[in-house]
Amino acid sequence: MVGNMISDFVKGRKQYEYAPGVQQGIQLHRAIDNFTDTHAATQQAKSIFKPAYRLYAGAFVDVVYDYYLANDRSCFPTEEALMEFSQYTYEVLQSHYDGLPENYKPVYRHMKAQNWLFNYRHTWGIEKSFGGIVYRSAYLSDSQTAHALFLAHIDELQTCYNAFAPDLWKMLENWRQDKLPY
Repeated sequence: MVGNMISDFVKGRKQYEYAPGVQQGIQLHRAIDNFTDTHAATQQAKSIFKPAYRLYAGAFVDVVYDYYLANDRSCFPTEEALMEFSQYTYEVLQSHYDGLPENYKPVYRHMKAQNWLFNYRHTWGIEKSFGGIVYRSAYLSDSQTAHALFLAHIDELQTCYNAFAPDLWKMLENWRQDKLPY
């Protein structure tokens, strides 16, 4: 879990400075990113954001998928289940705090304080996340357009998520099977 959460903050060969389990989480995150970026449904979802955000369209779609995942009753049947998952994730990250990358620690503190993982289930939580993408980017200055596009295409984006998610679960199962010790 730790490796999966910190992956975007660990560049290149730096992953090998972490324990094997964390390295595996980093590799899983990167495999998920690659699978997501190349999936046909993701390409369709990106087309909604590309005219306004070009190369950043994928980052906005990743956040959009977080919204649908947080609301996916097959993953989180109740609000309480999502809250429990969120709190568990923060506890695991806190228990590894000293080993987290320095550039991730402020993000983690904000994530926990504002309960991002739970609040992805709300459109206002997604709006805040879009603002975070713009804040961290060197070339963007507007997140309101992304939020307006999200709301205007919420049903189409749900269809994209519905086409993507079952394929992702299969990919994850295959990845797990490949990584099982013999």
